[in-house]
Amino acid sequence: MNMRTDHSLLAEAQLSFANVASGICIPYVERGAGEPVVFVHGSLCDYRYWDAQIAPLSAHFRCIAPSLSHYWPAAEACIQNDFGWQAHVAELAEFIVAMDLAPVHLVGHSRGGCVAFQLALEYPRLVKTLTLADPGGPLQLDGMREASLPSAMNALRAKVAGMIEDGVVEPGLELFVDSVSAPGAWKKSTDAFRMMAIDNASTLPKQFLDPLPAYSRDTAAQVACRTLLIDGQKSPRMFRNNVDSLEGWIYQAHRETIAGASHGMNVANPGAFNRMLRTFIEH
Repeated sequence: MNMRTDHSLLAEAQLSFANVASGICIPYVERGAGEPVVFVHGSLCDYRYWDAQIAPLSAHFRCIAPSLSHYWPAAEACIQNDFGWQAHVAELAEFIVAMDLAPVHLVGHSRGGCVAFQLALEYPRLVKTLTLADPGGPLQLDGMREASLPSAMNALRAKVAGMIEDGVVEPGLELFVDSVSAPGAWKKSTDAFRMMAIDNASTLPKQFLDPLPAYSRDTAAQVACRTLLIDGQKSPRMFRNNVDSLEGWIYQAHRETIAGASHGMNVANPGAFNRMLRTFIEH
């Protein structure tokens, strides 16, 4: 099912590859023992995004962080599907089955929050609990005809896609990261985060052509598992609006806010994030 390499992410955590039913191979890292917690990264990220969770939480759980297809370090030979949120939902479900993990505690951030949300809807038997941190995607409020991201956001994303395709990578990434976090966020980011984002820059133009599905009262009511919603006190309003609405729509939802943090709250304040997640899982 999987083969190990000599590369390491963290002490006692090696990079592995899982071959799933559709034929693709999914890179992942794993550490710890106990109930399985699967972490789903968002835009410009991969399994490395969860470093600050894997190490400390592996003392309590079996922590597993995959990289979705098309994200680093997947080789082109491993990619046999088109880029898209639906493909990522399907492959993540296949990954959980191939690794014999179900039911898992599923944790998703940003775009990965949308992927995790959709997986919990489509494959409820695979998910024991769901944690959504600043889940990305549009919001379908009652009475709205069609949900979509603000036009200003779509215009910015089109500009970013053009910059990246023209080879103006770092300025394009700076524009995007600042828009989903806070002005100056890119310059304040660690070298490790910036390198990860550069490694995954080619996914952004593909992502912008693949709009995420909207959260609605009807879809959220179908979430059958206990759900933790986490936002940052300083997260952009679109993420906090999603959390606000999902808190009221999901029957078994619990909401936490990390003071002083923005979109990358699990990196900015991993202590608070990890405590919230551990308390929720062990409740």
